[in-house]
Amino acid sequence: MKVFRLVSLFEGISYLLILSITLGIISRDYVFYFGSLHGVLFITYLISSLHASHKRKWSVIVWLLVFLASIVPFAFIAVEFYIRKQLSEVEVTSYESKELQRL
Repeated sequence: MKVFRLVSLFEGISYLLILSITLGIISRDYVFYFGSLHGVLFITYLISSLHASHKRKWSVIVWLLVFLASIVPFAFIAVEFYIRKQLSEVEVTSYESKELQRL
Protein backbone atom coordinates (compact mmCIF):
# COMPACT_ATOMS: atom_id res chain seq x y z
CA MET A 1 0.00 0.00 0.00
CA LYS A 2 2.94 2.33 0.56
CA VAL A 3 3.80 2.22 -3.13
CA PHE A 4 0.22 2.94 -4.16
CA ARG A 5 0.00 5.85 -1.71
CA LEU A 6 3.23 7.36 -3.05
CA VAL A 7 2.20 6.89 -6.67
CA SER A 8 -1.19 8.44 -5.88
CA LEU A 9 0.45 11.46 -4.29
CA PHE A 10 2.93 11.98 -7.13
CA GLU A 11 0.28 11.44 -9.80
CA GLY A 12 -1.99 13.99 -8.14
CA ILE A 13 0.79 16.54 -7.88
CA SER A 14 1.82 15.99 -11.50
CA TYR A 15 -1.80 16.52 -12.56
CA LEU A 16 -1.87 19.80 -10.67
CA LEU A 17 1.37 20.80 -12.42
CA ILE A 18 -0.22 20.09 -15.81
CA LEU A 19 -3.21 22.22 -14.82
CA SER A 20 -0.82 24.97 -13.70
CA ILE A 21 0.73 24.97 -17.17
CA THR A 22 -2.72 25.15 -18.73
CA LEU A 23 -3.64 28.13 -16.55
CA GLY A 24 -0.37 29.88 -17.41
CA ILE A 25 1.10 29.73 -13.91
CA ILE A 26 4.04 27.65 -15.18
CA SER A 27 5.74 28.29 -18.53
CA ARG A 28 4.51 26.26 -21.50
CA ASP A 29 8.12 25.30 -22.19
CA TYR A 30 7.69 22.46 -19.68
CA VAL A 31 4.62 20.85 -21.26
CA PHE A 32 6.57 17.96 -22.79
CA TYR A 33 8.47 17.13 -19.59
CA PHE A 34 5.55 17.38 -17.19
CA GLY A 35 3.24 15.70 -19.70
CA SER A 36 5.57 12.73 -20.09
CA LEU A 37 6.06 12.45 -16.35
CA HIS A 38 2.32 12.64 -15.73
CA GLY A 39 1.66 9.98 -18.39
CA VAL A 40 4.07 7.54 -16.77
CA LEU A 41 2.67 8.27 -13.32
CA PHE A 42 -0.92 7.87 -14.54
CA ILE A 43 -0.21 4.42 -16.02
CA THR A 44 1.67 3.47 -12.84
CA TYR A 45 -1.30 4.71 -10.77
CA LEU A 46 -3.68 2.59 -12.83
CA ILE A 47 -1.59 -0.55 -12.43
CA SER A 48 -0.89 0.00 -8.73
CA SER A 49 -4.59 0.73 -8.03
CA LEU A 50 -5.50 -2.58 -9.65
CA HIS A 51 -2.89 -4.32 -7.51
CA ALA A 52 -4.09 -2.57 -4.34
CA SER A 53 -7.73 -3.37 -5.11
CA HIS A 54 -6.88 -7.04 -5.53
CA LYS A 55 -4.75 -7.10 -2.38
CA ARG A 56 -7.34 -5.25 -0.24
CA LYS A 57 -10.31 -7.02 -1.91
CA TRP A 58 -12.01 -3.79 -2.93
CA SER A 59 -15.23 -4.03 -4.87
CA VAL A 60 -15.31 -2.90 -8.48
CA ILE A 61 -17.23 0.21 -7.39
CA VAL A 62 -14.48 1.21 -4.94
CA TRP A 63 -11.81 0.65 -7.57
CA LEU A 64 -13.76 2.75 -10.09
CA LEU A 65 -14.05 5.57 -7.55
CA VAL A 66 -10.30 5.38 -6.88
CA PHE A 67 -9.66 5.43 -10.62
CA LEU A 68 -12.02 8.38 -11.16
CA ALA A 69 -10.18 10.22 -8.39
CA SER A 70 -7.15 10.29 -10.68
CA ILE A 71 -9.11 12.45 -13.12
CA VAL A 72 -10.53 14.98 -10.64
CA PRO A 73 -8.09 17.61 -9.34
CA PHE A 74 -7.33 17.31 -5.62
CA ALA A 75 -9.24 14.01 -5.37
CA PHE A 76 -6.00 12.20 -4.59
CA ILE A 77 -6.34 13.72 -1.10
CA ALA A 78 -9.68 11.94 -0.61
CA VAL A 79 -8.08 8.68 -1.74
CA GLU A 80 -5.31 9.17 0.83
CA PHE A 81 -7.88 9.69 3.61
CA TYR A 82 -9.77 6.59 2.49
CA ILE A 83 -6.63 4.47 2.52
CA ARG A 84 -5.58 5.81 5.94
CA LYS A 85 -9.02 4.95 7.33
CA GLN A 86 -8.88 1.47 5.83
CA LEU A 87 -5.37 0.84 7.18
CA SER A 88 -6.33 2.02 10.67
CA GLU A 89 -9.33 -0.35 10.64
CA VAL A 90 -7.04 -3.22 9.69
CA GLU A 91 -4.65 -2.34 12.52
CA VAL A 92 -7.50 -2.24 15.07
CA THR A 93 -8.86 -5.56 13.84
CA SER A 94 -5.44 -7.24 13.99
CA TYR A 95 -4.84 -5.81 17.48
CA GLU A 96 -8.22 -7.11 18.69
CA SER A 97 -7.55 -10.56 17.26
CA LYS A 98 -4.17 -10.70 19.00
CA GLU A 99 -5.82 -9.73 22.28
CA LEU A 100 -8.44 -12.46 21.84
CA GLN A 101 -5.72 -15.02 21.14
CA ARG A 102 -3.93 -14.12 24.37
CA LEU A 103 -7.10 -14.80 26.37
